[in-house]
Amino acid sequence: MTASELPARPAPVDTHTHPFLSGVFAPQREEVDVAGLPVTGEIPAGLAGSYLRNGPNLRFDPIGSYVYPLDGDAMVHRISFDDGRVSYSNRFVRTPMVIAEEAAGHAIWSGITDGYTPPASEVGDELAGTMRELPDINIVRHGGRLLAMAEAAQPYEISPVDLATIGKTDCDGAMLVGSTAHPKIDPTTGEMVLFNYALEAPYLTWAVVGPDGRTTRTPTPVDGIDVPIMIHDMALTSRYIVLFVCPLVFDIAAMLGGGSLLAWKPERGTRIALIPRNGDPVRWVDTDPFWVWHFANAFDNPDGTVTVDYVEWSHPGGFADEPTPATSNLIRAVVDPDAGITRSGLNDSVVDMEFPRVDDRLLTRDHRRIASVARAPRDTGQRESLWFHDLATGTEAVWTPGVAVGEPIYIPGIDHDHWGTIGTDPDDLTSRFYLLDADAPADGPIATVDLPIRVPAGLHGAWIPAST
Repeated sequence: MTASELPARPAPVDTHTHPFLSGVFAPQREEVDVAGLPVTGEIPAGLAGSYLRNGPNLRFDPIGSYVYPLDGDAMVHRISFDDGRVSYSNRFVRTPMVIAEEAAGHAIWSGITDGYTPPASEVGDELAGTMRELPDINIVRHGGRLLAMAEAAQPYEISPVDLATIGKTDCDGAMLVGSTAHPKIDPTTGEMVLFNYALEAPYLTWAVVGPDGRTTRTPTPVDGIDVPIMIHDMALTSRYIVLFVCPLVFDIAAMLGGGSLLAWKPERGTRIALIPRNGDPVRWVDTDPFWVWHFANAFDNPDGTVTVDYVEWSHPGGFADEPTPATSNLIRAVVDPDAGITRSGLNDSVVDMEFPRVDDRLLTRDHRRIASVARAPRDTGQRESLWFHDLATGTEAVWTPGVAVGEPIYIPGIDHDHWGTIGTDPDDLTSRFYLLDADAPADGPIATVDLPIRVPAGLHGAWIPAST
C-alpha cells in the first residue's frame, strides 16, 4: 500500500468543548502514590482495606471521536485505609495501544465508532488493524486475580501491590471469548459467574470460575438469541443467571455506511432470560421494551419466582432515536417463569438515576438497602446526590454534597458498616472520598479524605478488605 492509499488519520477532538472530556470528566494524566492524606472527621478504628475504582481516562487527547463511556483508556484509582491512615495511588492500565501511544507521544487509535485503525507502517504488523482495547469499566477481585474489566472482551490483570499492568487474561479459559464488565461473585459458593455477548454466533455465552480461580464451566451458548445484542450487566440468584435482553441491537452494516453501531429496536420488546446455573434449559419471559444499564441484586423466592432490583430506563438515551429524553426509575420486578413479569417503581421523584449498589455480601440473597446516584430537584449540574433506599420501610434518604459524586460502595466494618463514594467539586476540580454511616447516610460524612489529585468522573469500583 502506497502512502497515498493509507487511511486518512482522523482529526483531533476538541477537548475543551466536549462535555465528557472537560470539567469533572477531563482526563487525568498524572500518576501518583501519596500517603498520609488529610482527613476531616475520624476514620473508624479497625477500618482496613482499599476502595478501587476504574473509569475511562484517555492517555492522550483523542482523534476522530470520543463516545463516553464506550471510549477511553483505563485508569485505576485506589484509596487505602490502615489504622486511621489513608493513602492514594493511581495507574493507567497499559494495554499494547497505550504503550504504543506513549512511545509515539500522541494518540494513534481513534474512537471505536470511527472504524479507523492505524496501519502497520505506524504500529507494526502485530497491532495493525486492531481496535483500541478498553478495560476501563469495572474492577473485580477473584481467585487471586485483580481484573480491570472491559465491556465485552478479555480483562487485564493488574498487580494488587502497585497496580502495574500484568497483561490480558482469559481467567483459566472462562473468558476465552471475553467477558462483560459485570461478572457477579456468589458470596455463598465463592464462584464468579459471567456472561459475554458477541457480534457473531453464538451471540451470548456464560461461564463460571471457581473460588480458586479455575474454570468450572467454559463459555456455554445461551439458546434463543438470533441477533448480536448489547447487554451491559447481569443479576445472579442461587438458581439463575438473570439477563434482561433489551432491544439494543448491533448494526454492523449501518456503521460501515456511516451510521450508528447500535440501533434501538423497541418493536422487538424486552426478553428476560432465566439461565439455570445447573445447566438446565433457559426460561424466557417476554415483556414491553425498556433499557437496563445496571442491576442492584436479585434473589429466588420460595414460590419459584425471582425478585430483581434494577434501574430501568425508558430507552438508552443517545443510542435511541426517540423524541423524548430517557427517564429512569429504581424498579423491583418479580419474574415468574410461567406467568411473566410484574414491575413496580421504588422512586418516582427523580428522572436521572444510576449505579445502584447493595452490600456485596448479600448478592443472590434478599437485601434491605440499595444506594444509588441521582439528581435531586436542587441539583444544578452532574448527579450530585446519593439516594439510600430502605426496602423494609419503603423510605428513602438523600445526601447532597453539592459536588459530582460517583457510584456508592458498601464498606463492611468490624462493628459498623459504611457507604463510600468519590466526589469532585465542579468549581475548583478538587476530589474527595466521603465515608458515610450506613445507618444514617443522609447525615453526611463521618470522614472526608482530601485526595491529592483530581479523580475524573468514572464508573465502577470494589471494596477489598485488607484480609483478602
